[in-house]
Amino acid sequence: MTHRSNPDNRSDNVGKLQEKVTNTIENIEASHDSLKFATDEEKKNIEDKNKRRNQSINAMREEIKDEARNQKY
Repeated sequence: MTHRSNPDNRSDNVGKLQEKVTNTIENIEASHDSLKFATDEEKKNIEDKNKRRNQSINAMREEIKDEARNQKY
C-alpha cells in the first residue's frame, strides 16, 4: 500500500482567514460588554487579551494580502 500525500489546497485560505478576522473582532466587541462587570484584575486580563487579539488580526490581514497576491485575486 502506497501512501499518497494530499495536495496543498490553499484556494480557500483567504476566506478562512477573513472568517477568523471577523470572529476575532466579534470576540473583542463581546469582551467590551464584559468589561462593565469585571474587577480591576479581570479588566486588565481582558485588555491584555484584546491587545493580543488585535495583533493577531493584523497578522491575519497581512497573511490575507499574501494569499490574495499569490492567488491573484
